[in-house]
Amino acid sequence: MTEITPWKRFDEVQEQVLHGDGAFLVALDRNGRPNAMTIGWLELGTVWGRPVCLVLVRPSRYTHGCIEHSGAFTVNVPRGAMAEELAFCGSRSGRDTDKFAELGLQTMPGKKVPLPVLAGCTVAYECRVVAQATLLPEGIRDAGIRAKYYPRGDFHTLFFGEIAAAWEIAP
Repeated sequence: MTEITPWKRFDEVQEQVLHGDGAFLVALDRNGRPNAMTIGWLELGTVWGRPVCLVLVRPSRYTHGCIEHSGAFTVNVPRGAMAEELAFCGSRSGRDTDKFAELGLQTMPGKKVPLPVLAGCTVAYECRVVAQATLLPEGIRDAGIRAKYYPRGDFHTLFFGEIAAAWEIAP
């Protein structure tokens, strides 16, 4: 792994998340077991003068509790690869399945947060949660967004992760 600035492969990361199969969001559960969830929404930017990775997770998702418990997460971006693994992690809950064991996911220890980084990905971000906020119905002004993404009222929590380290992972 080679440390990079969070912005070095920004275009590729956005392309994978927007038009590819997504990325892996990893956090530890209360037993110290890693859980991976597929995400299709991700924001990289600067907040409070810090590099931040913002992820959206519904409170009903197992990963939500994992992030709240561990106070950290990693985002692992496979560039044009791992489509089957992403599909699996996006369709199974970590409550019922050890996705790492089931898929044989290979990891490397994080260097700045106590969470694993996924081997086989091209870019990884190690993040410490510095804030979280719950989306509220009145906060979403576009009725189309509310109707399309929140018909059941299951609004996301936004986790602001300060990027402690960004990595380029050699194949």
